[in-house]
Amino acid sequence: MIVNRRAVLDSVMGLSLGDAFGQRWFFRSGAEARREITARRLPDLPRGGRTEVGQNLGPGQVWHWTDDTAMALGIVDVLLRDGEIVEERLARVFADTYAADSGRGYGAGMHELLPVLGAEPGTWRTAARALFDGQGSLGNGAAMRVAPLGAWFGPDVEATVEQATRSAHVTHAHPEGIAGAVAVAVAAALAVAGWTDHEAWWRQNILGAQPEAPAEAAPSEVPAEGAQVLGEADLLREVAAHTPAGSTRDGVLRAADLPGHTPAWKAADILGNGRRIRADDTVPFALWCAAHHLGSLTEALWTAAEGLGDVDTTCAITGGVVAARNGSGDMGRTGPAIAPGEWLYAVEVLPDWVYRGLR
Repeated sequence: MIVNRRAVLDSVMGLSLGDAFGQRWFFRSGAEARREITARRLPDLPRGGRTEVGQNLGPGQVWHWTDDTAMALGIVDVLLRDGEIVEERLARVFADTYAADSGRGYGAGMHELLPVLGAEPGTWRTAARALFDGQGSLGNGAAMRVAPLGAWFGPDVEATVEQATRSAHVTHAHPEGIAGAVAVAVAAALAVAGWTDHEAWWRQNILGAQPEAPAEAAPSEVPAEGAQVLGEADLLREVAAHTPAGSTRDGVLRAADLPGHTPAWKAADILGNGRRIRADDTVPFALWCAAHHLGSLTEALWTAAEGLGDVDTTCAITGGVVAARNGSGDMGRTGPAIAPGEWLYAVEVLPDWVYRGLR
């Protein structure tokens, strides 16, 4: 299997950017956040003196990422070592990451589970099932971290489903928690796979002509026979087709029926914005934002932020999927080009091993 490491790196960067960007809105009242988001006013944007991404900023100016990114890095770590998800190793990595910095905003279930896994990582199956009176977690935690896995295994959707399920099982034993992870991973896999060979056609026919699109990509051109080119609703329906039956899948299907011109606040009211910290309350809206803004990571994140709620997580999911698509194909963009420099200068830097391993 050939891994598109550029797409994986971009997905991790997009996820961390969305996570850190969304987290900044938690420090504002709902009314203030909505005003600033509507005006597209960046939160606490640093000024001057920057020479490297994430450097030379005051302590209050860095956009710090949360557990969403910390756990996504755990998945990438295991994939770089083993090429697949090995549950016990992932349990150990999650536990070690938590022990190193437990103040990243982990949910109550993870504060209970991860110390147990740190002591006995081999008990991940029974420990995860024991959460929430034996029901397991149906939260959005398995979904928030999984987009880079979809980028890793795309275009093999079946492998993506299997590996996303493994990654979820370590912490989320409830079927809806697992379904959320599968849906997000499949969306990222399709983002990488669906437009790799036909980026110019996609830009011309679906997104509208972009300045960088090649001249020979005329609107009348069509993809080669057998190519996968999906519209926004088709993409979401394809995600739903691979998502286990249940309320998360039903939400993705509702998202597929919701027009792209729907105001983001209304879409969040219909689909959920993560306020309940459940997969079925988070994933449909985040994927709706991603599907309708595949050509612009920043606009996708602004749209997700307009929904408020668990805004770091909706933005992390959205960012991970959209950025995965930007890392694919000859027209793909990589590294800092996935977003304006002023955004990337503000966000906390990822560990060096991520860049070394994925380049």
